[in-house]
Amino acid sequence: MRLFVAITPPATALAGIDAAVAPLRAARPELTWSSPQSWHVTLAFLGEVNDAVVPRLATRLERAAGGHPRLELSTAGAGAFPTVPRARVLWTGVRGDPDALRKMSGSVARGATKAGARPPGERRRFRPHITLARSRQPADFRPLVTALADYSGPAWMADRIHLIRSYLGPRPRYESLGDWPLGVPASRLGSME
Repeated sequence: MRLFVAITPPATALAGIDAAVAPLRAARPELTWSSPQSWHVTLAFLGEVNDAVVPRLATRLERAAGGHPRLELSTAGAGAFPTVPRARVLWTGVRGDPDALRKMSGSVARGATKAGARPPGERRRFRPHITLARSRQPADFRPLVTALADYSGPAWMADRIHLIRSYLGPRPRYESLGDWPLGVPASRLGSME
């Protein structure tokens, strides 16, 4: 099964992003726009994982989640992959504590590797974002990035991580297989700083 680990924003944050993106959808109908129900911040893409690995993976993800504090996050601005003038993916950025997010992503990836689900893109630089739209062919996303440049969404509290199964197709579908709360016990906070 195809899996990834992510943080999912609450409904209020999704509504803020949706309001900012709505006028752009009509202007660029040739793009494949992702739905608010699918928006997430990927911590680690795991790719194809054998079903037998999932129980060990769940244990490792629970341990990883418990070792990190809850984080206040928000979404802001926009960008595109691989480059704005010849893009295939439009995204909005995630603001918060970048070091804490990077450490959480690394911890999740190490836990997945120990469970037997080594992330295929481990060497890629972690860039927290939410994918808004995709293009089959490289396209100029400069107008879209400019339109979202001043966007700033409401703050929200990331309080758990999710193991998500993705089903590919014209409209990808996601299924949560489990979630684990973030939270460093107070007695451990001092020793981790």
